[in-house]
Amino acid sequence: MSDRQAQSVPGGASGSPPSAAAPGAARVRVLIHAAAPPTEQGAVEEAYHRISADLAGTPGLLGNELLRLADDPGRFVVMSEWESLAAFRSWEAGASHRGTTAPLRRYQGPPLDRPFGIYEVAAAY
Repeated sequence: MSDRQAQSVPGGASGSPPSAAAPGAARVRVLIHAAAPPTEQGAVEEAYHRISADLAGTPGLLGNELLRLADDPGRFVVMSEWESLAAFRSWEAGASHRGTTAPLRRYQGPPLDRPFGIYEVAAAY
């Protein structure tokens, strides 16, 4: 498979386009943009590792990555992958959500002011 070919998702026959999942049943990825001030170097990474350890075993969470902006190493995206939108929303509405993610909240910020960014994988769980 070339780098430009799409990978099939479960349910798609080999060589045919992937089948569409029912709304809310497809895997979802959640992106959170974060940056720490220069005086708190390493704070985003520390918060990410703490939260990821706390989230281990969360129903529906397939994994997450800390992505570092290649041309601005103080800016990050945390990408989490969930088995479905329903699984994510169930966790988000749960009692532990706000407390578990609190260490990163103060570093959250808006996305880039350009249409794309190139990110390096800094860590993954």
